[in-house]
Amino acid sequence: MLVIIGYILVIGALLGGFIGAGGHPAVLFQPFEGIIIGGAALGAFICGNSMDIVKAAFKGGTSTLGNSPYSKDFYIELLLSFNTLTSKIRKEGLLSLEDIIDEPQIDTIFLPKVLKDHHLMEFIRDNLRLMLTGVEVMALEELTDQVLETHHEDGHAPIKAVQNVADGLPAFGIIAAVLGVVHTMESVGIPPAELGKLIAAALVGTFLGILLAYGFVGPVAAVMQQRLEASANAFKCAQKGLICTAKGLSPTMTVEYMRAMISTSMRPDFFELEAQIKARK
Repeated sequence: MLVIIGYILVIGALLGGFIGAGGHPAVLFQPFEGIIIGGAALGAFICGNSMDIVKAAFKGGTSTLGNSPYSKDFYIELLLSFNTLTSKIRKEGLLSLEDIIDEPQIDTIFLPKVLKDHHLMEFIRDNLRLMLTGVEVMALEELTDQVLETHHEDGHAPIKAVQNVADGLPAFGIIAAVLGVVHTMESVGIPPAELGKLIAAALVGTFLGILLAYGFVGPVAAVMQQRLEASANAFKCAQKGLICTAKGLSPTMTVEYMRAMISTSMRPDFFELEAQIKARK
C-alpha cells in the first residue's frame, strides 16, 4: 500500500512542479519514447535472467503493492503455534506428531497466517519429520542454517534482477533521447516551432528513463529486499523454535527464545503474549 502512495506522491510532485512552473503536461506524453525505453528494458531483463527468476521477479514486484504478511499478528500466531506444538509433544510425546504433520489436522496446531506461508510451513514440516527420525540437535541446527542460507540466496536473485533493470533504465532513456535527436536532425528543414516539439520529445526520453529508474523500479527493488529480510527473520524465528523443541525445552522457554528473535517493532510484549496463550487454551 505504501508503494502506491509513494507512486502518487512522485507523480503529483513532478506534475505539480512542472505545471506550476508554466509547463504543459501534454508534451510529456510521448508513447513512442515509452515503447523504446520499456521494451528495451524488458527485453534486456528477459534475456539476462532465467525464466524462474523472471517469474519470481514479477511475483515479488507485484506483491510489493500490498502489505507485508510479516506483521505483529503473524508473529503472535507463530509463537502461539509453537506453544501448542511443544505442549502437545510434552504431553503426548514426539511421535504424536507423526499422524498430523502431513494431514489436514496440522491446522489444530498452526494458525491461519502461518499456514498461509507455504514456504515456511514446508520448512517447519521437513524439520519436524527429521526430528521424528531422531536427528541430533547439532545436525538439525547445521542443516537448518544451510536451508536458510539457500533461501536467502534464492530470494536475492530476483531482487538483483529488478535492481539491474533500474540501473539500466537511465541508459535506455539516453538511447531513446539519442534516437529522438536523430529524428530531429533529419527534420531540420521544418519550421522552428515543429522542430522545438521534436527536441522536447527527445528530451522526454531521458526524463522518463531517470524517472522510471529512481521513482518506480528502484523503490520496488528496495521493498523486495526489505520483504526478503522480513521473510528471513520469520524463518530464523521458526528455526529457533524447532531447535528448542528438539532440545526438549518447555513451551514457555521455547516461545521466549523465539520472541527474542523478532524485531522490536513486531515483537509482542511478555504480558500480551501470555494473555494470548491463556485465551487460546
